[in-house]
Amino acid sequence: QLQFVESGGDLVQPGGSLRLSCVSSGFSLENFMIAWFRQAPGKAREGVACINRRGETTTFTDAVQGRVTVSRDNIKNTVNLQMNDLTPEDTAVYYCATSRATICTTRIGSYGIWGLGTQVTVSS
Repeated sequence: QLQFVESGGDLVQPGGSLRLSCVSSGFSLENFMIAWFRQAPGKAREGVACINRRGETTTFTDAVQGRVTVSRDNIKNTVNLQMNDLTPEDTAVYYCATSRATICTTRIGSYGIWGLGTQVTVSS
């Protein structure tokens, strides 16, 4: 069974940091581009950042520019999203997803395997 499982979501205070992880089961991440998306209550799912097969990263939204870092470990089949200086606007369910595309994209239809998400809540 192919699975993609996120973890690391938590309740944090504004200004705090979190490291989200995504681990694949049943398949290797080596041949996939991986992206992080998020969805806040009442809002559409939006792309946060991605990392392609060569390890090149792209940040999709200006709202997180300079505050997030994406990394991957193909041996451990893990992708991480480090988020710093969190604000209440970062509150959302965060998802990771795989794509066979070679160029990072926010087009949701390009992504095949999705995780179930991990909740990030930023509040004082």
